[in-house]
Amino acid sequence: MSALNLPPLPPIGGETTGRNVVDVLAEQHRELLGLAERAATDREIDVLVAELSRHLSAEEQYLYPAVRRAVPDGDLLVERELAEDHELLVLLSSAGTSDLEPVRAAVRRHCEADEGELFPLLQQMVPVEDLIRIGNRVELAAEAAPTRPHPGTPSRPPWNKIVDPVVAMIDKERDVTGRRTTYIKDL
Repeated sequence: MSALNLPPLPPIGGETTGRNVVDVLAEQHRELLGLAERAATDREIDVLVAELSRHLSAEEQYLYPAVRRAVPDGDLLVERELAEDHELLVLLSSAGTSDLEPVRAAVRRHCEADEGELFPLLQQMVPVEDLIRIGNRVELAAEAAPTRPHPGTPSRPPWNKIVDPVVAMIDKERDVTGRRTTYIKDL
């Protein structure tokens, strides 16, 4: 049984394979930092807002519950992260081309906090198989996540796992009808 109460991985030659949650989120952080630094046009800002919204939703659904469960004082760390994520969502709600510096600074703080504190703790406390399971879930959750900031929606399971996909359907419909770009690859 998993340390995080996750179902077992299917057997694949006796070896655990896949990207773990730290690798998945660190790659997203690199992309977000690069996009935040270069974002200048409305289209680039739309993509930044969408990518960050998906990223934060996935972290709130899977990373933070794992930290709560596996890391000593994880509740305190997660509550701090949730408060900072909420502030970032509020900033994103009003993001425009006039002054992106507060958003850039908040993105840098978010990435530094995760990579400097949460990720090393998770790697020490959680078996690699569980990190891979969480990585798989984070990737799936990001695809089913909202593309716009919704600071008023739940940020804790189980409610965010129910509400976020519903809100995401509405966001994605608005994105299609408004011809809004939401992926880095489409820039």
